[in-house]
Amino acid sequence: MRSKILILRFPEDLTHKALVCNLAKEYGLTFAILHAEIFPRKEGLLVLDLSGPASSFDEGVKYLKEMGVSVKTAAQEITRDEKLCIHCGACTGVCPTQALYIRRPEMYVCFDQEKCSVCELCVVTCPVKAMIVSPKNENFF
Repeated sequence: MRSKILILRFPEDLTHKALVCNLAKEYGLTFAILHAEIFPRKEGLLVLDLSGPASSFDEGVKYLKEMGVSVKTAAQEITRDEKLCIHCGACTGVCPTQALYIRRPEMYVCFDQEKCSVCELCVVTCPVKAMIVSPKNENFF
């Protein structure tokens, strides 16, 4: 079984095609859409948590690349500077994966980095800039 967070970039001529649905239908892969920015007649960006049997996973990625989609793994991570965080909770309202959540009754903001999709919404939302984007080695498929 293989599971990875992939960043897909679609050329404008592919944004209207059901390529991701074909991953499920033709290759038996499951996916969760973590972030999407797709507009008609413009380049599209899609962040997926994709999983399935290793051979099907590799075939599915090959299919996307053959169709003209740029595929790479998430090449950065989000970390939190504990000294800066004031636990205001602003980040929890924008986090699509609930990697940031409030522990009650303490009202302490917790960060589960394993759930983080690296969408960067918390980075722009944090009033004290406690959420930091850290680059990792680029891992291209």
